Amino acid sequence: SGVTKRLAETARTSMIDMVTILLGITVGASTQADVFLTQESILIFVLGALSFMVATAGGLIFAKVMNLFLREDDKINPLVGAAGVSAVPDSARVVQSMGLKEDPTNHLLMHAMAPNVSGVIGSAVAAGILLSFLM
Repeated sequence: SGVTKRLAETARTSMIDMVTILLGITVGASTQADVFLTQESILIFVLGALSFMVATAGGLIFAKVMNLFLREDDKINPLVGAAGVSAVPDSARVVQSMGLKEDPTNHLLMHAMAPNVSGVIGSAVAAGILLSFLM
């Protein structure tokens, strides 16, 4: 009947946008600028952006290095390495769109989700180790 398809499309597009806006408004309304916008919060933002850049570049470089040692028919698309950050599913979608721009038959979304989810698992493990050192 198409109901499930419409529900999935709504959840993927307009509903996620509405929830994001509502979350931003509620958090923004309850936060004071002098409390939130400090040197520490700006440093955290910059470190987070830097870590995403390093993780993306590291994934690309690691896939290229692995390809040096693999047979021709076993080589890995280096774009998949760029999805190894824990921004689910955005980094996998970026990899998918970049791959489709280069080759319209190159569908990488499912292949990019594996390193994407492993990035989440790696982040959780790293956070657990960091917390164990701090406590």
